[in-house]
Amino acid sequence: MKGKILSFDSNTRNGVISGDDGNRYTFEVGQWKSAVLPKAGSRVDFTNTGGVAEAIYADTTTLVGNSKKIPAALLAFFLGAFGAHKFYLGYTAQGVIMLLVFLFGWLLLGIPSMIIGIIAFIEFIIYLIKSEEDFEQTYVVGKKSWF
Repeated sequence: MKGKILSFDSNTRNGVISGDDGNRYTFEVGQWKSAVLPKAGSRVDFTNTGGVAEAIYADTTTLVGNSKKIPAALLAFFLGAFGAHKFYLGYTAQGVIMLLVFLFGWLLLGIPSMIIGIIAFIEFIIYLIKSEEDFEQTYVVGKKSWF
């Protein structure tokens, strides 16, 4: 059955799912089978056992349209030396650092600028090889700003 998480309390590690059938189902985090922790508003696929949700998986079909993975990877490849992918992911301070090091790096024979370009390319590759769920958990939810 499919549904949507209405609430999840990280302290008690319990939550409520609104099923597409109109009923509400409680769940414990032990039944959560996805890498990304549950959060309100997420679509899920689960089984119903007496009003309790079990074997709960994040509905990955909804992640594809909402994921920041591909745009971030493309920005890292084409404009990464300017920190565009950092700005896109919400890491303003890191984006400014990359931009300034790239721009003023040419004063030091371009070596810092080349290093920033290499860092951006490495991040491009890392973004591509991560799964949608892993990317979301690491860079969007977990706020990991550097590779």
